[in-house]
Amino acid sequence: MPLLVGGVIAAILGLVGLVVWWHAFAAIVKGALPILMILGGGLAMYVGYDDIQEKIREERKRQDDKLERAQEEIEQIRAKAELYREELERLREETLKSKENNP
Repeated sequence: MPLLVGGVIAAILGLVGLVVWWHAFAAIVKGALPILMILGGGLAMYVGYDDIQEKIREERKRQDDKLERAQEEIEQIRAKAELYREELERLREETLKSKENNP
């Protein structure tokens, strides 16, 4: 309860002070506004730069994953090609043997 009463008293005194010293408050706001805009702009630039860097990292990761999948597919195709080559050699040998045995 004392905290609530203290809060109400502080709010009332703040409003009275704002009305009484309005010109001083306005001067502080006028002086602080450019500084706040500079700081806010710097923060926005930093966040934007960080966002761009994150997108670049994600794109590189996607490309690396795609490259890895393509390399795996190439290896599978090479393995199949090697199997087909071995099968072709075996069939050639069988054909030559059958021609030699049946002139």
